[in-house]
Amino acid sequence: MKEPSASQLDKRAWRGGLLALGAAILFGASTPLIQRWSSDSGAFWTAALLYIGAALAGGLLRGPPAHGMTLRREHLPRLVAVALFGAALGPTLLAWGLQHTSAASASLVLVLEAVFTALLARLFYREHIGRRVILALLLMTAGGATLALENRASNAAGIVGLIAVAVATLAWAMDNALSRPLSNLDPGRVVLAKGALGATVTIILALSFRQSFPPVGSATALLVVGATGYGLSLRLYLLAQREFGAARTGSVFAFAPFLGAVLSVAISGQFPGWGLAAGGVLMLAGVVLHLTETNTQGPGRSTRIAADSPR
Repeated sequence: MKEPSASQLDKRAWRGGLLALGAAILFGASTPLIQRWSSDSGAFWTAALLYIGAALAGGLLRGPPAHGMTLRREHLPRLVAVALFGAALGPTLLAWGLQHTSAASASLVLVLEAVFTALLARLFYREHIGRRVILALLLMTAGGATLALENRASNAAGIVGLIAVAVATLAWAMDNALSRPLSNLDPGRVVLAKGALGATVTIILALSFRQSFPPVGSATALLVVGATGYGLSLRLYLLAQREFGAARTGSVFAFAPFLGAVLSVAISGQFPGWGLAAGGVLMLAGVVLHLTETNTQGPGRSTRIAADSPR
């Protein structure tokens, strides 16, 4: 087989980088947009609409049936668990937390998914965690604590909202751990099944708790956010991996929470306080440290950052 030329490799690198950046922008933008359009909606309806949108995108973007990549009956128990954690519990807690704290703080707290993913990977799969990764996780945790202190100083509801978002990242970390054996299946079909199951659960809960359905405009916006920020973002991410490689794609995507925080500040027009700025710097340092460890040792020897499995 003929080796690709240097110019072809450069083109693939540029294309992969743009695809990864597009995936990061779509996912990062989803958090402030969810806050904007879910203020008049119950948390269960918000989660349901987001994953109905993701399921629709997964259905449209699914690949043709391929041998060994289709979903089978034996995958159902794991898919149900993934849907409960990743498409029901996680987005519901995020939606509720966004109603009680700022979108910028919530965006940065999403970085904690990397902490929980690393710990669960160690617990479930005995993945190696070196000193550099431990320091990175401590920096991310310190950043989260700084955000909590700032919200505690401003209002009690804010810290409760941040805790809800942090628990959401734990739910998504469980999703990451449970999804690992499904990684060889067609991602579009997995997103479709996960979204459909998660939406079904949250719709039942929304009806059971008699939560009010959002206005048509807000509901439509949440569907679009789910389709783009969760469904299309995942598709772009996977395409970037083919062109760019898993490690470099993850490196670009890891900055999605920071893009979300910047967009949140731009939308609100309010200058970030010292806690948000300091927490962001600590988390950014942790992400960079974690990524350099991953890129140095390779995915087989170190714990991957949570961005390797986008929502």
